[in-house]
Amino acid sequence: MRTLLLGIDSGTQSTKALIVNAADGQVVGAGAQAYDLIPNLPPGAKEQHPHTWRDATGTAIRSAMRQAKAVAAEIKAIGVSGQQHGFVPLDKAGEVIRPAKLWCDTSTAAECDEIMAAVGGQKKTIKALGNAVLPGFTASKILWLKKHEPKNFARLATVLLPHDYLNFWLTGERVMEYGDASGTALLNVRSRRWAKPVLDAIDPELAGKLPRLISSDEPAGQLQASTARALGLNPGVLVSAGGGDNMMGAIGTGNTRPGIVTASFGTSGTIYACADAPVIDPEGEIAAFCDSTNRWLPLLCTMNVTVATEMMRADFGYTHEQFESKAGQVPRGAEGLLLLPYLEGERTPNVPDGTGVMIGLNPRTFRASNYCRAAMEGVTLGMNYGLRRLAQLGVTAKQIRATGGGARSKLWRQIMADVFNAEVVTLKVSEGAAYGAALQAFWSWRLQQGESVKIEDITGEFVALNSAETVTPQKAAVETYRALQELQDALSAALRGVFAKHRKFVLG
Repeated sequence: MRTLLLGIDSGTQSTKALIVNAADGQVVGAGAQAYDLIPNLPPGAKEQHPHTWRDATGTAIRSAMRQAKAVAAEIKAIGVSGQQHGFVPLDKAGEVIRPAKLWCDTSTAAECDEIMAAVGGQKKTIKALGNAVLPGFTASKILWLKKHEPKNFARLATVLLPHDYLNFWLTGERVMEYGDASGTALLNVRSRRWAKPVLDAIDPELAGKLPRLISSDEPAGQLQASTARALGLNPGVLVSAGGGDNMMGAIGTGNTRPGIVTASFGTSGTIYACADAPVIDPEGEIAAFCDSTNRWLPLLCTMNVTVATEMMRADFGYTHEQFESKAGQVPRGAEGLLLLPYLEGERTPNVPDGTGVMIGLNPRTFRASNYCRAAMEGVTLGMNYGLRRLAQLGVTAKQIRATGGGARSKLWRQIMADVFNAEVVTLKVSEGAAYGAALQAFWSWRLQQGESVKIEDITGEFVALNSAETVTPQKAAVETYRALQELQDALSAALRGVFAKHRKFVLG
């Protein structure tokens, strides 16, 4: 009988499940279920109901089990990856009080300012947390509930994150591990303890509503009987601590030693590295997260990557292949057409009121091919803003491990290499977060068996590069994109006040 691992990644657009053979790390089964955001919400609001993730997880697991021809007794450990920062409010009975406000929700900028002001300003907040309080994080969402929905806040008994909620459904345990907890803007990332000044700024009783913190190698619990029956699995299966999608993506891409940098080109864009000590940005632009291996994960996040390319692709009615072909018909720089891709606001840099801006429109550039190229380049330059900030903090990249939908494009990989001025490689297992969740589960399971094993030993054995897709930077292109980077940064800085005025005009 095989020893199989189940890795789950619950994201903004879909939930994926992988069945991994513990003998060799090979993926033997996969399943997925797509879903959408709740429609017709106010500007800036992005929400989903946690039951959507739960139902999709069940569908994805059953599909993966069928493909793997797996039986329940073969599943020895389960790991869950989830979209970070989402606020899942539970009542005393463990029922969801309202839909979760997500990482991409930018409607809580005022609450961010209020929390930091109560703590004593941004510098004191960064001293207390290691991070600023930004709209993407969880803290401001809790204060938003208190201010805007006091009846719901009065029912609040437990604050969970998306992956914590799935762990709760699987095990019945209300816990939170350090990696995902560090993205709440409630945790001091240096001490790995809740930051009392920030909790008190939100509500004096908030500390009693936060779950028990656990380390990354500690199990969240065991699969409870009711959920096991619903999934067709055996009760008692180990469920690992799990983590946020970026923390699990780090494990799944082998980013478990200092010196490796991962870039995820999904709905949002993230770039992160493994560090043996906290990397604190005094400006608050780079997130000083903990990772899910009991280390740290300095991370930048941009909210607009495939959001921009997919919106454009859908509007033109192109397949992915047609979109890439069109973009490839135009020279680098899109003949002067430059996109500032703040379609969903922006987090790095912190421009929650931002919108998309296209500069360089003229009769020559007003073509679909230029728009496609400008979208690819614009979002990559947006990510490079943060990568350069990471370098200023001492985290440099000679090799980028690219994951997500954008990494599938040969043209886009070359744009990445040229913009980042670094070698870009891909992984044989492209679903880094789900794969990382499975590997973390394997680590936790082996530790529970009494073995002395490090997570980097497991990733070193199982995570493999897809060498056929490796690309290197081209000198002339690097210079072109360096100049475009300066233009995009200048455009962003010049429009900050305009964005705020525009938002006020739109909202009235």
